[in-house]
Amino acid sequence: MREIPEKETLEQIAELFKAFADPTRVRILSHLQRQELCVNDIAEAVDLSQSAVSHQLRILKQMHLIKFRRDGKNALYSLADDHVRTILEMGLEHVLE
Repeated sequence: MREIPEKETLEQIAELFKAFADPTRVRILSHLQRQELCVNDIAEAVDLSQSAVSHQLRILKQMHLIKFRRDGKNALYSLADDHVRTILEMGLEHVLE
């Protein structure tokens, strides 16, 4: 069994889960789980303004949950790694039990 992490690590874990505490951010992550999307496509998918989506994307980037790449003038967003996908899948499984 692992030792209990240091206080700073526990605080980082709590901050990570705060990012998942917002339904809008979870909806965005769920869409990004399926495919890479630009801000316009995300805004349309979650029925929010581009400004509101950009705000949420900024938070998700700060938490290292998403990444982006440039394709011409567009920024395309996707999940940062398989850990994020696993957290979403495990959360869904837990809720549906």
